[in-house]
Amino acid sequence: MPTEIITTDDLREFKIELLQDIKSLLQNSSTSSSKKYLKSNELMEMLKVSPGTLQTLRINGTLPYTKIGGIIFYDADEISKVMKENSIHNKF
Repeated sequence: MPTEIITTDDLREFKIELLQDIKSLLQNSSTSSSKKYLKSNELMEMLKVSPGTLQTLRINGTLPYTKIGGIIFYDADEISKVMKENSIHNKF
């Protein structure tokens, strides 16, 4: 059975490759799994709207929300559903 000598350079190279693989896995998992509930500031950033516009969308019933202890939460799936339902497809 042949033996192979592992040097510190080999270990350092292995460590770098391992860290790159872990970073890649973490990036893929964070982009693929989105949050179930969004807070107002997250939704404003996502939709690129002002606080007033978000409040108007809540008041007129366009966006469903849940208020718990003064914090407003939006179900990400419901927001996606509203966006799809209100999508306009212009045909030229």
